[in-house]
Amino acid sequence: MPQTIALVDDDQNILASLSAALEDEGYSVDTYADGVEAFEGIGRRPVDLAILDIKMPRMDGMELLGQLRQKNNVPVIFLTSKDDEVDEVMGLRLGADDYIKKPFSQRLLFERIRAVLRRHDPADQDQAKIEAIRRGNLVLDKSRHSCTWKDGEVNLTVTEFLLVEALARRPGHVKNRDQLIDAAYGENIYVDDRTIDSHIKRLRRKFKETDKDFDEIETLYGVGYRYRGA
Repeated sequence: MPQTIALVDDDQNILASLSAALEDEGYSVDTYADGVEAFEGIGRRPVDLAILDIKMPRMDGMELLGQLRQKNNVPVIFLTSKDDEVDEVMGLRLGADDYIKKPFSQRLLFERIRAVLRRHDPADQDQAKIEAIRRGNLVLDKSRHSCTWKDGEVNLTVTEFLLVEALARRPGHVKNRDQLIDAAYGENIYVDDRTIDSHIKRLRRKFKETDKDFDEIETLYGVGYRYRGA
């Protein structure tokens, strides 16, 4: 079965050309011209990845991302214009997995798509890395993209999962923000330190929804973060 991508953009030329190119690469593509249409369509027919333009009528890409995150953790790549630097940062903080600037080469976009899908698909991960990580009440299972705390499910995006994994692999060891950026995004994507801080805040909130006393992710001001548990 081909992987399905939702392509959301109000530019019909982009929808037509990019959907054809993606189909040539072997993907199944659902196209939507605005956020409202996309949210309804993805609700009816789930996808493996969503590519969202930011500036669209009725519901823009940022709002659509927020709506999607309330329902599921589908990987999201943003398409942004040159003047959308603030939106890029906000999108990453809201839980987008990557972004690419317009105009872009299709080759670059395809590489980003493959990278995000690999991060989300355990079948493409090295077998040595998919063993479950157990740290006290925390269990991370990369083979199922599953995170549990005290046997309660914690729904994480791909980026959030990678951040928790990076911290939990070495409890008590401090990870600075640059190390966490590399763990979550790779070395070729620039995000600022505040993006990591925003991810950590959202992670804590999600864990506290399962356990209001959760305090395993510790902030060392001016240094970085560490996972307390053994």
